[in-house]
Amino acid sequence: MKVLITGGAGFIGSHIVEELVNSQYEVIVVDNLVTGHMKNLLPQISFYKQDVRRNIDDLFAKEKPDYVIHQAAQVSVSHSFTDPLYDCEENIFATLNVLQACVKHNVKKIVFASTAAVYGNPVYLPIDEAHHLEPISFYGLTKVNAEKYIQLFAEIHNLSYSILRYANVYGPRQDARGEAGVIALFIEKLMRGKSPVIFGDGKQTRDFIFVKDVARANVAALVNGENQVLNVGTGQEISIHEIIEQLAITIRKPIQTTLCPARDGDIRSSVLQTSRAQSQLYWSPRYSLQEGLLETVQFYQHENPYGFQEVIS
Repeated sequence: MKVLITGGAGFIGSHIVEELVNSQYEVIVVDNLVTGHMKNLLPQISFYKQDVRRNIDDLFAKEKPDYVIHQAAQVSVSHSFTDPLYDCEENIFATLNVLQACVKHNVKKIVFASTAAVYGNPVYLPIDEAHHLEPISFYGLTKVNAEKYIQLFAEIHNLSYSILRYANVYGPRQDARGEAGVIALFIEKLMRGKSPVIFGDGKQTRDFIFVKDVARANVAALVNGENQVLNVGTGQEISIHEIIEQLAITIRKPIQTTLCPARDGDIRSSVLQTSRAQSQLYWSPRYSLQEGLLETVQFYQHENPYGFQEVIS
């Protein structure tokens, strides 16, 4: 079976590609390489450097994919505020273009990368899929609209879908300069011998999920669950202070942090209810926070010749 994945050279996308290859799928990657990197890709896949906001009809006609995993997106919350038009083009227009190609070329199913940002400030925890959608960023807003386009396309054109709302994803290949993510930012600071910056009191919590578990959920969603919206997380609430403590254990050095005032618009606490994904996809997270952080740190140590030798101790 052939799977076309948009954004497959990026952080999460490249891990999905590896999981697809390991699961014996034929893989086509489409990526404009704005945030993705060729070094992330396996040699046995087919690659097209192309912007999915543009005409992709010829590509679909040539490759005839059975499934599509739409991972390409503008993922920076802060950038969505500074350039909401670009955010809209990347997250809504591009999705529409992919949907039209899916319908025209008889794709069996589309798996879409959404986000917990669609929920906004949670009214209750853990957040289940029935929680109301009140995004507080343009990024979250564009993802809500992309979800609704997918659902209406499915209703009108009988296109099968799975929408996966990710918690806070971390792991190897995450770019602190682009895709952000507090764990990548902390590690980047440590590699440079700087103090990680904590905004607020550090007691704010998130649901941190390792990227390889997210990749497994995407591959499972190709053949399990139909026309479903599913949270993909660990269901565990972890504070920023706990992340720092576990990083210190991982690198075997104490970490000195810098405290800054809380930022406007930051959510205090977030954790996802994931029982629906576990039952529908026959999937559950395999990585503990300790295991995920160790693999992430080891990756960056290998990438950075100085490792963590300059960490303040």
